[in-house]
Amino acid sequence: MPTFKFEALDTTGEEVKDQIDALNEEEAQQKIKQMGYFVTKLVQLGEKGAKGKAKAKKKTRKRGKTFTLGKVSGKKLCTFTRQFSTLQDAGLPVLRSLRILENQMRPGVLKNALIDVVDDVESGSTLSEALAKHPKCFDRLYVNMVKAGEAGGALEVILQRLADFKEKSQSLKRKIIGAMVYPAVVILVAVAILTFIMVYIIPKFKKIFDEFGMKLPDMTQMLIDTSMWFADYWWVLPLFPLGFWLFIKLICLSRAGRYAVDWVKLHIPIIGKILEKTVVARTMRTLGTLVSSGVPILEALSITKETANNAVFEACYTRVYESIREGETIAEPMRESRLVDDMVTNMIEVGEETGDLDTMLYKIADFYDEEVDTLVKSLISLLEPIMIVVLGGIIGFIVIALFLPLIKLLEGLSK
Repeated sequence: MPTFKFEALDTTGEEVKDQIDALNEEEAQQKIKQMGYFVTKLVQLGEKGAKGKAKAKKKTRKRGKTFTLGKVSGKKLCTFTRQFSTLQDAGLPVLRSLRILENQMRPGVLKNALIDVVDDVESGSTLSEALAKHPKCFDRLYVNMVKAGEAGGALEVILQRLADFKEKSQSLKRKIIGAMVYPAVVILVAVAILTFIMVYIIPKFKKIFDEFGMKLPDMTQMLIDTSMWFADYWWVLPLFPLGFWLFIKLICLSRAGRYAVDWVKLHIPIIGKILEKTVVARTMRTLGTLVSSGVPILEALSITKETANNAVFEACYTRVYESIREGETIAEPMRESRLVDDMVTNMIEVGEETGDLDTMLYKIADFYDEEVDTLVKSLISLLEPIMIVVLGGIIGFIVIALFLPLIKLLEGLSK
């Protein structure tokens, strides 16, 4: 019977090193778990033949990888985390759970990463070490939470929290994207209709006016000139948004430029409020999840800063980090930044005083999720009448400009 050398943590967190006999790695994992230990490293003490067999198996598995580009989608990672959490909660060994998920997964970035993760864990690496080698799939937050779960012997609980966090984040993202679909479709259809009118309809009217040799009103002449320019130089129009986007990207290359752009974003009416509350909801939920999972507060703040995706908030969390390192509180530097409402700082202050910081952070995140939802709905309600007025004004201008010469023509014929 093969012998396995293992390193584990007992219920008090002390490291244990020992050996155990088992038919396979899964059985060894189960036996060690029954002894009340949490496995951090497991290696089979085998012969050279066994090692050669393992290498051959590894090569075969590597051939199962496919060529991919980019990162894993949030939806796929969210589904994987929930399934992994369920398998761990059912008591399956980590390695077996990973193999099950890898086998049922379609080819892609995540499957390729899981093939490597399974090989690394099989070779004796911890799960967090294996995941850390694939930053395109598993970010620092993910890796550190898994690491905290391994150290505390509660990986299944940590994975449940991680799955909940990912699902909440995806839900907020879906709400925002879903709410913006309607105005985006309306604007695209309106642009298509106006393009058709400018390129095909107005030139026909111009031909009629030229045949009669009429002197056109200023409004009509301006519309026809615009139509002619549009027909000849339509390709210039997409360059404006592209040029603006490139200009913003160039500004963001410098730290000061990125800070300025993010500051302007936060001060755009309504949209700025949505961005601000979205960042607060995301960062508070991230920090709460990390704190409740046992990640050290300084490491948690460092990770939270990275998830902000806004230079203004990153500067705020840097000040919070420095404050905590000097033995101060989280609430005070956040209050001084004036980026968040008093409710947020007061709840954080209460959480710090009562030792229930993670619960307060979750409550803040839930409240701001609802606020974002309400603001997005308000924005859509505001956009609808604005779009109707703007489109109505453009169509009205076109109709009046085209019919003014026709009215003059009819008046001339009636005399």
